[in-house]
Amino acid sequence: MSTTAVAPLTIQDAEVLVTAAHRAAETAGATVSVTVLDAGGHLLAFRRDDRAVLISGETSTRKAYTALQLNAPTADLVEAVQPGGLFHTLPTALDRPLLFIAGGVPVHRDGRLIGAIGVGGGAPEQDHAFAKAAVEALA
Repeated sequence: MSTTAVAPLTIQDAEVLVTAAHRAAETAGATVSVTVLDAGGHLLAFRRDDRAVLISGETSTRKAYTALQLNAPTADLVEAVQPGGLFHTLPTALDRPLLFIAGGVPVHRDGRLIGAIGVGGGAPEQDHAFAKAAVEALA
């Protein structure tokens, strides 16, 4: 049985993601924090705009962690965690708290999950758009 190696998310990739997300936010006039995690949930890069509220850093990290753990954009998970949803009890099952607000996007390479980006500080729809633009810039 042979396996195909997938290149991991690198520091250089993380820098591209952070730069692209911040560029998208600046174009929209938003101030954000951006967090990039590798596939193991380790912090690869973080940047907080000086004008962003302090909590945006924690928010971006939790969004990235949620996208990584569930391998899905956080914007797609909101309904699933509502009472009666598929993941309603999930937040109590994991060690770290999750955040089900748009802005977390998994990063894939060759069809495999290699990390995640989280953006916090703007409106949820903006954060999602900034994170998605960053992942597209990496491709």
